[in-house]
Amino acid sequence: MIHLFTLWTYGAAALAYALIAAWQFRGWADGGARRAFAIAATATSAWALSVAAFDLYAVPALIGASLRNLSWLAFMLILLGGDAGDDRKRAVQGLFAVLAAVVLTRAGLAPMLAEYAGSPRIIAAIEQARLVLGITFSAGALILVHYLYTAALPEARWGIRLAMLGLGGMWAYDLNLDAASWFGSGWSHALLMSRGAAMLALAPVFVLAALRNRRWKLGLSRTVTFRSLSAIAIAGYLATMGVVTRLLEAIGGEYVRVAEILFVFGATLAAMLLLPSGRGRAWLKVKVAKHLFQHRYDYREEWLRFTATLGGLVDHDEPLPVRAVRAIADITESPGGLLLRVDEDERLAPSARWRWEGAAETHADRGFAHYLEASERILELDLLRSGDTDLLEEAALLPAWLLENPRAWAAVPLIHGERLEGVVVVARPAIDRMLDWEDFDLLRVAGRQVASHLAEARSQEALSAARRFDEFNRRFAFIIHDVKNLVSQLSLVARNAERHADNPAFRADMVATLKSSVDKLNELLARLSQHNTAKAEEPRPLPLRDLVEQVARARSVGHDVRVAGRSDVVALADPARLAQALGHLVQNAAEASPDDEPVWISIDRVGLDAVVAVLDRGCGMSADFVRGQLFKPFASTKQGGFGIGAYEARGLVAAMGGRLEVESREGEGSRFAIILPIGAEEPMRRRA
Repeated sequence: MIHLFTLWTYGAAALAYALIAAWQFRGWADGGARRAFAIAATATSAWALSVAAFDLYAVPALIGASLRNLSWLAFMLILLGGDAGDDRKRAVQGLFAVLAAVVLTRAGLAPMLAEYAGSPRIIAAIEQARLVLGITFSAGALILVHYLYTAALPEARWGIRLAMLGLGGMWAYDLNLDAASWFGSGWSHALLMSRGAAMLALAPVFVLAALRNRRWKLGLSRTVTFRSLSAIAIAGYLATMGVVTRLLEAIGGEYVRVAEILFVFGATLAAMLLLPSGRGRAWLKVKVAKHLFQHRYDYREEWLRFTATLGGLVDHDEPLPVRAVRAIADITESPGGLLLRVDEDERLAPSARWRWEGAAETHADRGFAHYLEASERILELDLLRSGDTDLLEEAALLPAWLLENPRAWAAVPLIHGERLEGVVVVARPAIDRMLDWEDFDLLRVAGRQVASHLAEARSQEALSAARRFDEFNRRFAFIIHDVKNLVSQLSLVARNAERHADNPAFRADMVATLKSSVDKLNELLARLSQHNTAKAEEPRPLPLRDLVEQVARARSVGHDVRVAGRSDVVALADPARLAQALGHLVQNAAEASPDDEPVWISIDRVGLDAVVAVLDRGCGMSADFVRGQLFKPFASTKQGGFGIGAYEARGLVAAMGGRLEVESREGEGSRFAIILPIGAEEPMRRRA
């Protein structure tokens, strides 16, 4: 019964894979991967047939199992290599060499079982060696299956998922079979008999895989590829050590132990020297990129890294010019770089460096800058140093220190629009090479992106300087307006002094006005200074009557200013800002009024608002002027007016949380009302 089960399951598996092979051979012209799949299915059918025809332990069956594994390994190799030609296949061949050698070694041991059938000890040693080789191969093959699936691009994984599932199931069964036989000190007869049934169960998986992926086209993810290659290299290293040490034990001899120690010591020393080497990793990366991929760069990853570096996501502390150098240098894996910026004299001057330890750099003359701006060429400095007669004129434009520094490898111009922003000189990478068209294209685009960032930073600096000048001009315009008011006030004092110089009261008011004017001039000078950082006070409860009367007395020397209204109103205000705003409005009212018409300041309370109104019977303003121009700087109806007083007064009132309302009629006069929130009365006033 058991024999029939083995016969029928292996026979059915042979028939199933033969049909799969015949189906796949019909598409022989569709590509190497499909042909390899057909051959692997044929080898699987032949192996299952040899087991059914002979025996589980027959030499043809053992050799057939090895050929089956080798054919599926070749299918994976071709699938990984794609259609890129022999160079790619040879490069990938190195990753599969260890497992292929293991398979061939195991196949070569099978005929020895028949040759030494009469020597139980030799047969036992051969079987042990075959089990070790089987475990090594199955484990390594499973690693390769995992690598091939994870290294594929996300859009390519759907097509190979079932094929990798089938191969993983096949080799996982073999791994369990060999491991159970190793620990059980002999072949597991039950697992060997069920092997055909397992392969028969996997046949539909391979059929669905072939239906899903007719052309077996596979793209690789660079990031996963480089990481997986490291894991496979380590696995290959360990497998090689295991196989060689087992072979040395099988050979035997007087110095076998010494040979094993020397081999392990040499392999460990080689791994310690090669794995940490930056130059070795760079060489491997260049070779893998050259042979495994159609393009040198993974443009998505490069652009994400470039953007993160330039945007400060990699190192927040580095200033933009240093990040710009680093972003360009990382593209070619250069260990450092130097940024030259165009200065005011249109020369290139050293501006920033990243891990650059070159000779003392100086300016590069205008000819070099103009040449780069016109040509936009990326310069290979080794070619310019070579003395080529066709490049002598170009080499003559470069500064001597740049040509004499052997570490300088390439110069990337930074072009913004049609203007040169600077040049990034990158250091020679660990693996020296010539730049190719991919380098030129990527560096040219990256250079323009860096130039845009630098130009934007330059524009921001210019805008910041312009804003500082604008703030200074704005402050100066307000101060000029205040100076004009002081001059007008002092002029009135001077005119009235001719008529009232003998009046003691007038002289006292004149002295007070002069002292007040001097204080205001000193305050204006302090406000004009760029180092003035004084902040206005926060609004606080303020009795309005006293402050209004002080403003009226200060302004009444040149024109009659009178105060009316309530004396118990308290508003939330900053005394300095309110006095300044009120002074602007009173001065404007006095200048608009006839000499014999007084200016009135009234104080009132309307609901929860305190109202300070300035009234005059002057020329007034039109409704259109009040609505559209009154609060615009430099718009005025007065002859020689600056048009700033009302504008600044409204800003001062708004800063205190109030508002300024205007009523005016031409030929009748104007009313400016400062409306502020009321404040709590002072304790003494409440008790009274």
